[in-house]
Amino acid sequence: MWWRRIIEYAGIIIGSIIVGVGLNALLIPNRIAAGGASGIATIVYHLWGWSPGMVLLAINIPLLVASFIVFGMRFGIYTILGSLATSLAVEFTQGIAVLTHDPLLASIYGGVVTGIGMGIVFRFRGSTGGTDILAKFVTHYSGLSIGQALLFIDAAVVLAAGLIFTAEYAMYALIAIFVSVKLIDVVLEGIYSAKALFIISHEADKIAAELMTRLERGVTMFPSKGGFSKEEKTTLLCVVGRMELMRAKQVVLELDKRAFIIVTEAHEVLGEGFAAE
Repeated sequence: MWWRRIIEYAGIIIGSIIVGVGLNALLIPNRIAAGGASGIATIVYHLWGWSPGMVLLAINIPLLVASFIVFGMRFGIYTILGSLATSLAVEFTQGIAVLTHDPLLASIYGGVVTGIGMGIVFRFRGSTGGTDILAKFVTHYSGLSIGQALLFIDAAVVLAAGLIFTAEYAMYALIAIFVSVKLIDVVLEGIYSAKALFIISHEADKIAAELMTRLERGVTMFPSKGGFSKEEKTTLLCVVGRMELMRAKQVVLELDKRAFIIVTEAHEVLGEGFAAE
């Protein structure tokens, strides 16, 4: 639908503006090079005074061109829009009032603001470009995973910041990276986190009935077989709210003290019959 695409474009632009505000109001003035292309722009700005937005453009445009040559059209309009919008947002928000000169506060709140902005960009299928694209090249030519490539690139930027600015600023950069990653997860997955229980028991039928009656949560039953004992069993899957977890475990252990229970995070639960708390 055309209107959905317009909303996605608008979301990418809004997220990019938020990233620009976080960089110019908090991270860049306090010499916090929190990895990626923005970290490189921060270092270059404090060394030679070059505009961070122009530095980002100088990084993004060649990478976009090279990506089309090497990978073809797989990156698409969303990556182009996100990369250019982020670069221009950083350029046009330069000169915005600096919110704090305390590097610890700047690293925490800079991570919050840029994390929210990047999360919005990612949520609308965009990309902030820079090292995201560079990581694909490293993966293509080295065999490393995307995650490993990003880790090495960010580590190199933080190490450079530590050598140029002092080790303390590298530590602040790590704080900003950690906070921004957490906020990206919050924007993409939501604050609410349910729990998924996998239960293996000889009393599966009774446990399923009690969970459905006492917690009013649905239960899915899977036939399973012990890898060592070859014994036929039943595995239950039940998704509960965080506050219901202890009650669910009590129900299971009341009926079978030897039940095998696995609890995992369920960051997003969709479907009829499940209402997030």
